[in-house]
Amino acid sequence: MNALKLDWVCKPFEELTPYQLYAILRLRSEVFVVEQNCVFLDMDNKDQVAYHLMGYNGDDLVASTRLLDKNTAYKLMSIGRVATSPKYRGVGAGKGLMEESIKLCYELFGKDDIKIGAQLYLRKFYESFGFEQSSEVYLEDGIEHIEMVKPRI
Repeated sequence: MNALKLDWVCKPFEELTPYQLYAILRLRSEVFVVEQNCVFLDMDNKDQVAYHLMGYNGDDLVASTRLLDKNTAYKLMSIGRVATSPKYRGVGAGKGLMEESIKLCYELFGKDDIKIGAQLYLRKFYESFGFEQSSEVYLEDGIEHIEMVKPRI
């Protein structure tokens, strides 16, 4: 596959259709539970106050994140539940997802610092968007993570 051009949709929770919500939860389950073998409660009561970014290729949900305002997951606004379908890896979907997520955070919540909890092996990927490591390595669901912050622009 060449570089993939996705159609982006961003909605607050209450505007998601049942089909969109199902696709988001299915993708997150595919990536976090099945692929990464993490047994955790994905539905943590933050989805209801989040904006959900979805990247589609036709009817296929390829990638998604949830965008949270300040004082929800962290004191800073944040991007979380970053998921890209395994069948669409290596075609720029993750890069497009992060670019769009950052842009939308600034539009929705203002131009301020953005925080993420990142898997350690993806540190260089997130650094390419201006995120900087802001914590020691910690284990979450058996996977090494770090907190990272993208300073305000």
